[in-house]
Amino acid sequence: MFSSKLTPFLVGFTALVSCAWAQARPNVVFIFIDDQGYYDLSCYGATELETPRIDAMAREGIRFTDYYAAAPICSPSRAGLLTGCYPRRIGMETWVQRADSRRGIHSEELTMGELFQSNGYATACIGKWHLGFKEEFLPLQQGFDHYFGLHHNLDGVEVIYFEEEGGVPLIRGNEVVKRPADPAELTRIYTDEAIAFMKENRDEPFFIYLPHTMLHNPLGVSEAFKGSSNFGEYGDAIQELDFNVGRIFDALEELGIEDETIVAYASDNGRGPGRSPSQPIKGRKISTYEGGLRVPGIVWGPGLGIRSGYESSSVVTAMDWFPTLASFAGIRIPEERVIDGRDLSAYFSGGVDAIPSSVRDRSLNGDVPLRRNLDFAGEWAPLFTREEYVSAFFYHGSHGALAAVRSGRWKLVLNPTLELYDLVADPGESKLVRNREVSRKLRGMAVTFQEEMSRDGRKAGFAED
Repeated sequence: MFSSKLTPFLVGFTALVSCAWAQARPNVVFIFIDDQGYYDLSCYGATELETPRIDAMAREGIRFTDYYAAAPICSPSRAGLLTGCYPRRIGMETWVQRADSRRGIHSEELTMGELFQSNGYATACIGKWHLGFKEEFLPLQQGFDHYFGLHHNLDGVEVIYFEEEGGVPLIRGNEVVKRPADPAELTRIYTDEAIAFMKENRDEPFFIYLPHTMLHNPLGVSEAFKGSSNFGEYGDAIQELDFNVGRIFDALEELGIEDETIVAYASDNGRGPGRSPSQPIKGRKISTYEGGLRVPGIVWGPGLGIRSGYESSSVVTAMDWFPTLASFAGIRIPEERVIDGRDLSAYFSGGVDAIPSSVRDRSLNGDVPLRRNLDFAGEWAPLFTREEYVSAFFYHGSHGALAAVRSGRWKLVLNPTLELYDLVADPGESKLVRNREVSRKLRGMAVTFQEEMSRDGRKAGFAED
């Protein structure tokens, strides 16, 4: 895994850092938006709408310019976020879980909910689940003390499952509280529920996973926000989300816990391409162009030492939240747990100016990527380092196939032919680059990844009844 010479240092430093972070025990609120594209906040270049509260969050925290969802579609993306693993590693890489699905996150996987719950946090999932619907796959069985929201989508493909029952149900815990759910009220009532949970648990650390149903179709906008933007119903829904993100921050201030809380904001996948020459990214949800997976990502927590007013162009992924937030909470990821995310807590707090090395990093979970069972033997071994490999991002399509790999500024598209792009100079993927050395390096990473997943991938849960 790592050199035996490093073991005493890592163990000793782990204990020291764990003790230091444990004194903080920060609250965590993770706001997860459905189907929001890269350019669809004013702090990311939107001109047709205004998002002052999210913009303020970005100004006071870190705004990521190169943040990637785990997948270009809903269920795999959520699985990657909650487990810190590529969806493919845990058997959740394919399409979405519908109401008749018998699959979900396996009981042997460790979700963020379970990680925080088992370490003394009050945990809540408030919003859209979409990760399996048999009892063993539901939020209350996946580490959340409290649940309120929809297990499903509200699109035409899913509502047909519930026509005879009166529509898709809104659920609290295990009880139906309303049927059918009204999309126009969901953003507000999810926020109401999150604020109530914060008030109830203000004296103990809490972890709130807040996966909004918006901005998935069908869009829902309350009367107060209809016609409020210049971007149709979609823009109106974004402005309503912004208002309710502001309500979360207002509640933290009113409760006097804003300096004890980390707030993260991200989208589960992209939506569409840019709308002007200054917005070059192309591609839509489901695609593996940048527009399918590169999305808004923001983290805020100035009271806990997270950088303020910082723009990061480093490649950061949805899987990185798992070990990073664990470190901020003083939680060591169990030693037997193999995940793909990197601990970026030292980077978030300004301790280092670049993504830290897994070997040299001094954060609590910094060495976790070294647990991956990597075999660099053969022709690819001389082409890249272990550090380059664990810091690469591997793009998967909506049906789970490996489609591209990014390392640093370079993206190599794998099918139907090899295509190399310089994403720093050309984020719109419009100009092929001829560089045999870089292409071979990234191709070697892709082959190594395929071998790793074939060797070490795990199975999704599968309900017998």
